[in-house]
Amino acid sequence: MTSRPHTSEDTSVFQLPGAFCYRLNMTESSSNKLLNGDACQRSSKDKKSGKNGFVKNHCLFQQPQKYRRPREKNHNVVRNPSLYNKPFVESYEETPLLVAVLTYMGYGILTIFGYLRDFMRHWNIEKCSVARERDEQKDFVPLYQDFENFYTRNLYTRIRDNWNRPLCGVPGSKMDIVEQVSHDYNRTFQNTGKIMRDVINMGSYNYLGFAENVGQCADAAIQVTEKYGSGVCGTRCEMGNLDIHQEMEELVARFLGVESALTFGMGFATNSMNIPALAGKGCLILSDELNHASLVLGARLSGSTIRVFKHNNMVSLEKLLRDAIVHGQPRTHRPWKKLLIVVEGIYSMEGSIVRLPEVIALKKRYKAFLYLDEAHSIGALGPNGKGVVDYFGLDPNDVDIMMGTFTKSFGAAGGYIGGKRELIQYLRCHSHSAVYATSMPPPVAQQIITSMTTIMGEDGTSLGADRLRQLSENTTYFRRKLREMGFIIYGNDDSPVVPMMLYMPAKIGAFGREMLKRNIGTVVVGFPATPIIESRARFCVSASHTRETLDVALKAIGEVGDLLQLKYSRHQPTVTPGLGWMSEESYLQD
Repeated sequence: MTSRPHTSEDTSVFQLPGAFCYRLNMTESSSNKLLNGDACQRSSKDKKSGKNGFVKNHCLFQQPQKYRRPREKNHNVVRNPSLYNKPFVESYEETPLLVAVLTYMGYGILTIFGYLRDFMRHWNIEKCSVARERDEQKDFVPLYQDFENFYTRNLYTRIRDNWNRPLCGVPGSKMDIVEQVSHDYNRTFQNTGKIMRDVINMGSYNYLGFAENVGQCADAAIQVTEKYGSGVCGTRCEMGNLDIHQEMEELVARFLGVESALTFGMGFATNSMNIPALAGKGCLILSDELNHASLVLGARLSGSTIRVFKHNNMVSLEKLLRDAIVHGQPRTHRPWKKLLIVVEGIYSMEGSIVRLPEVIALKKRYKAFLYLDEAHSIGALGPNGKGVVDYFGLDPNDVDIMMGTFTKSFGAAGGYIGGKRELIQYLRCHSHSAVYATSMPPPVAQQIITSMTTIMGEDGTSLGADRLRQLSENTTYFRRKLREMGFIIYGNDDSPVVPMMLYMPAKIGAFGREMLKRNIGTVVVGFPATPIIESRARFCVSASHTRETLDVALKAIGEVGDLLQLKYSRHQPTVTPGLGWMSEESYLQD
């Protein structure tokens, strides 16, 4: 992580293993900021690190927050209600002041003790068990970044047992986990030989339950394996283009309602390798501040100018669009070659849904292009499971580039780009992921075909419709129960991604461990993947979860919530006969 201070529109988050390294925010280069007339802070890259790779005069609290969330009462304001065919409700309860103060104190104490231990390591009072720069390389540029190494050494390692747990079975509604133990404070792990059976899986993106080893998807994949083998060993341009790939792409295009589609073997590369083919020097990319790391990487690799707008804030987006039209490129003031708006359908760390009707309205008004990443929303949203476009009842042709992955709702791997036929033909020749990457394995392609035809109802059964309905019911039930118990949860009411706020750093590891003791597998996330005072547990609801399974998980969450004092919500729920659950605020408004 660079030591340059953050601003609201220029933020950068370093990466760590596991769930900590999920999201990065974008940054403009210093030269671009100077050209735009912004102050450019001098970097402290010339500081030299000690023997252990740490910078002695670093201070955690020199870094302001990445972003400040609007107050709850203003967050759900819809600028143009006529664009929506249904209520758009998202909840972001403000962090209690006492909790925020205690969270900062927790990080402060951890930082102080971290520097104390680094001092002891520097003088060989305490053994240093992490990677170190060799003495003969002391005049080299440090290989390890200062705070990244400090944070990994003194906080992440202490709770690393909450991530990277090896599974030994299908990650369906329940899973089997290999038990591990560490004798050196989570630096290394050894398997005990024991297996934790039937752990309830509340962390996988298995929204429709197609990640399974029985059923029609598994049977079809086995048959295709016997016919084609397990791999292709060639690119689509050479000897790796099979008839099953063409069948899959025609089906994807029909499912999305677009002219054509192109598939790729890796979801991350679908973004990171295709955005550089769509934008370049002289283009302007307008990106939501909470976009996924693959979108951030693709935008940076493109060489385009990047400007970041506040999360789901249409006022911020319109201001950037207006400024881009009025001022043009820096210094020359020539018009931008291309304006590309990049958003996601469901934001996987917030559980929020993009305000797509308003984004499309702005895109049309300012003649921009729209790149929509539906990695988490495809299959999980909409009456027909066709994503956020289907959810809002919009025309797919209003989205210029429709991107999604097969790794969530379809239980497979890879990604796709959908759009106009000319766009897809262009990408076939110019996308690095299409030209150089090995073709998708045939069993994976068949998994996608079978699951997608099931969702569309073309398999002659109602299994797809049943799973879509079950996912919607499970999402509503799970979110409602968590609110009733007094937890603060974020996101849209229809999002199967359910973040539950933990806040304090000590509670990140404690929550994950206590839940595993109760045979519940969860994902916990903290700084830097989230703002420093907004650590959370992230649950993913699946159609494969039964009501009984969810009740068992909710009971365990309630017990751990009481144990760790996680029920921070100040909004008391009200149960009204005939109306079900609603918040006290909503009840008074009605």
